[in-house]
Amino acid sequence: MNIISRCLQHPHSSLASLTGLVLAIPLCIRLALGWSDPLGYLSDLGIASLLIVLLYRLSWWLALPVLLAWALLTVAAVELVSAVGRLPDAADLRYLGDPQFMESSTAGSLAHPWVAAALLIGLIIWLASLWTGRSRPSPCLHGHAWTLPLSILLAHGGMQYLSPSAADQWQLFNLPHQWLAAGVGNVQLRLEEWLEGDVVDTPPQMAGLTRLDLNGQKLLRAPGRARNVLIVALEGIPGAYIGVNRQALNGSYRENLMPNLSAWAERGMNTPDYVLHNHQTIRGLYAMLCGDYDKLDNGTPKGIEMLTQQQRNRACLPAQLRSRGFATHYLQGAGLRFMAKDRIMPHIGFDATRGMEWFKKPSYLDFPWGKDDKSFFEGALDYVEQLRRKKQPWMLTLLTVGTHQPYAAPAEYLQRHKSPKQAAVSYLDDALGRFLTELERQGVLKDTLIIITSDESHGIEGLRLASAWGFNLVLAPEQDQLPRIKSGVYGHIDLSASVLDYFGFPAPKALSGRSLFRDYEHGREIMSYTNGKLRYHDGQGTLTECDFQQRCRYYASQGFIAERAIFLGQYGGQRARQMVARATELDHSLLRTALNQLYQFGSPAIIRLKAQVKDDWTDNLIGAQYLELPKGSLTRVRLTVRSVGPKQKAYILLKAKEFEQDVPLDIPARMLVTPEQPLQMDFSFYNLEPRKAFSFHLLGYGRGAIEVSDFSVITESAEPQGAMDELPLPKDGDKSRSS
Repeated sequence: MNIISRCLQHPHSSLASLTGLVLAIPLCIRLALGWSDPLGYLSDLGIASLLIVLLYRLSWWLALPVLLAWALLTVAAVELVSAVGRLPDAADLRYLGDPQFMESSTAGSLAHPWVAAALLIGLIIWLASLWTGRSRPSPCLHGHAWTLPLSILLAHGGMQYLSPSAADQWQLFNLPHQWLAAGVGNVQLRLEEWLEGDVVDTPPQMAGLTRLDLNGQKLLRAPGRARNVLIVALEGIPGAYIGVNRQALNGSYRENLMPNLSAWAERGMNTPDYVLHNHQTIRGLYAMLCGDYDKLDNGTPKGIEMLTQQQRNRACLPAQLRSRGFATHYLQGAGLRFMAKDRIMPHIGFDATRGMEWFKKPSYLDFPWGKDDKSFFEGALDYVEQLRRKKQPWMLTLLTVGTHQPYAAPAEYLQRHKSPKQAAVSYLDDALGRFLTELERQGVLKDTLIIITSDESHGIEGLRLASAWGFNLVLAPEQDQLPRIKSGVYGHIDLSASVLDYFGFPAPKALSGRSLFRDYEHGREIMSYTNGKLRYHDGQGTLTECDFQQRCRYYASQGFIAERAIFLGQYGGQRARQMVARATELDHSLLRTALNQLYQFGSPAIIRLKAQVKDDWTDNLIGAQYLELPKGSLTRVRLTVRSVGPKQKAYILLKAKEFEQDVPLDIPARMLVTPEQPLQMDFSFYNLEPRKAFSFHLLGYGRGAIEVSDFSVITESAEPQGAMDELPLPKDGDKSRSS
């Protein structure tokens, strides 16, 4: 204790403790996590020296909030990289800032609690050094100290510019530095646009990305013999987990986390170079079931946009098969209302849409997001058995949730593996293996086209393009006519056209993509947006990546997914804008504008209430999430809720979130609903700035059940009259009533 006391009383103790907090601890964290790229250490050094120069002589009550925010960014970055293999962007940090989401996603614990503990100890030591030295002045830094962080950050940027690294962003940057670099990139882009003057960008050529291409050589001599279709979407599983894919692409990843699926892959047709177009389950499901790119940004998911369409939804795979006599079914291991799957799935053609409420047997594990994978696949076997009793051909789509963080795995799996994620993947693999084995025993494989894929990829740390690497395993009655390795670049956008082509059904022109059951002589254009990078392959050996700094780099790469590629050059300006223009054009395939749209999330469904609300995510009663509200628009909300049954009281809460950060609403915190007193509410607010990922969370608790007959969200073009108030919402003068 005497040694610590003497250290804290040293004239330079406050400088030493601050240096230890912002430099030594981050460097040790990076070393312990194996993030070994030299540019990452240089980034830590640059931000640390900048914090020291800014905060060293600052009053503690001004410096402490900055250091707390910096520490939270550090913890958030480590946790998200651990969970899904990518560094957060601003949207993710707001997402991680929601305490209830974090509680559900981490099950109340962190993957690396020692990181938070080390930063907390460092903060305490720094505060203690300030307290013990409060009576003496701190030595001044050299007058040119500010040149050190500037030189380091400029050197980092110069090295990245002259010799770009293909390593993951967390290997190259710490989070504050990444944001700073993004800001500099935005300024650079504006400067380039100004220097280019009145140059008019030509519209991008889109035919290669949007065409329906069924001109390849057929793999099957006749239409497929299968009577039924089974699509299994595994939550977050990357293509590298399947041994056949690793071998085909000469990958260095060697962990065999899914031996059962890899063994089944040896018996089927695999597509190693299989592209996932984006993150988020609802977007992956839309791409594979509707043959169209979902938004290549954080805009309103197209599944929700499609609720306004009465034509394009008929081109989706479930609707197409239903029109040809198939019974179409969707089953997932979680609740349906979040992200409006309860409305989207019937709208795109599913006769029956089932969620967690369908399962009657208790789960093996208590998992906040839904059914663990063993329970889910046992229930799925019962579902398949029910379908097979009927004479009608069927299509069944399954979605698992157990490999979503915080990951569902029993104790024996957690003991055998290094992380909860690996344990959950192994648990899924065993459950899936038993499921497929039982399907084979029952003879399902003889008359069913089975496609196993993933909705998105939770990534693999240190593996290039893992966030965009999916997989597609086909098990068909005609397996002897199909290759074990399907060459070429494919993605979720191709799945709908492929299934229709297998049966010999004509595909509607509204679909995009190629058929997995054909061989093509030439490459094809394809795009993806994952891990903050927009990627485009031109089908002629060049892959282009545009990053958060809005700089595009292009590589020689025969396919899309490759662990290594030859760097050819980089560009910005007009060429970079053309790349973004392609993505923007794809984003507008359904709606040209988010203005003048009406989304209806209410329904006549009777909703049983819980005794209490546990969190905003699993207990949400509607699907009004991730909406895009344009700048200068007026958003109007209408809500009608009634209690079902005599003498039943229900309490309703309505919350709003932007990028999952709570946004206050100027309405009562809790609203009572009875059979005699339904809740009716309408309010509106202006969007002075554009909003993305804007969500409403309707929560309810009490006795009995309710009906949310109306939850309308309407966006209109409007100009604020006078000085309009910003949030909280709604603005003064809007109507809110309970009658």
